[in-house]
Amino acid sequence: MPSKVSCLYLLTVVCWASALWYLSISRPTSTYVGHMSVSVRKAAKPHKNISFSNIRARPLNPHAYEFVINEPKKCESVTPFLVILISTTHKEFDARQAIRETWGDESTFSDIRVLTIFLLGWNTDSVLNRMVEQESQIFHDIVVENFIDSYHNLTLKTMMGMRWVATFCPKAQYVMKTDSDIFVNMDNLIYKLLKPTTKPRRRYFTGYVINGGPIRDMRSKWYMSRDLYPDSKYPPFCSGTGYVFSADVAELIFKTSLHTRLLHLEDVYVGLCLRKLDIHPFQNSGFNHWKMAYSLCRYRRVITVHQISPEEMHRIWNDMSSKKHLRC
Repeated sequence: MPSKVSCLYLLTVVCWASALWYLSISRPTSTYVGHMSVSVRKAAKPHKNISFSNIRARPLNPHAYEFVINEPKKCESVTPFLVILISTTHKEFDARQAIRETWGDESTFSDIRVLTIFLLGWNTDSVLNRMVEQESQIFHDIVVENFIDSYHNLTLKTMMGMRWVATFCPKAQYVMKTDSDIFVNMDNLIYKLLKPTTKPRRRYFTGYVINGGPIRDMRSKWYMSRDLYPDSKYPPFCSGTGYVFSADVAELIFKTSLHTRLLHLEDVYVGLCLRKLDIHPFQNSGFNHWKMAYSLCRYRRVITVHQISPEEMHRIWNDMSSKKHLRC
């Protein structure tokens, strides 16, 4: 009679053998013999209508944010010649009001329609959110999505603006993206650059074009890690202080962004999307991304000036408006 121990041993061996046999037949993709592997492939089933257009890649940046403040009917009754998207923050009420009362005044031009939209994210301070909601109810020119409003989310803010134009104002002719501390010479922008009487351009993008590379100094505001961007050069991009493009580009950039790895430097990121779209930004020296001391004749030659306070904005606008009859 075999002992109880030997019976248990035999049962264990049988169990392991059964398990190994089961694993071997349940792995048809590869069979191992020593250190060699032999691939075993199943016969492929025929596929119909194989094309790249049928393949839907999962978005890298689904932009899964919702509008918490919106103006979806802003373009329903009008077709704007120009939509101005202004990146701002919750505490910058004075800057927004200065823009509304100066170069961003939608009633300035009688022959064309200009719309002004302020772009914000969601603030961690509920009081600031409520204040912006009340401001929106008065002026109806604010759009907010529910991402956290921060410097590192400026790219999300700009993509929100592109999404808004593509979704709610697709028939606009041109779009400008700028910041709340920028003075814009609207006469130069509209009549010298965009020229309403000419045929609208397509796939058009212009501003102050920068050809540069990533800054690797971690102390810099514009630091870019090698993990995020390993290349030594950026594609040509326009300074985020102000650039202008044909409205068809808004949808192109937004859709491209869904499949482009997100970077926190908004203007660089837009440049990456433009490179994917094979759209080359045009250099225009009228876009200044620095502060410039005011003089009437100097400001008449430019389109944008950076680092302008609300008080300066009123003073410059009033002076230029009251001296249009003067020659330089």
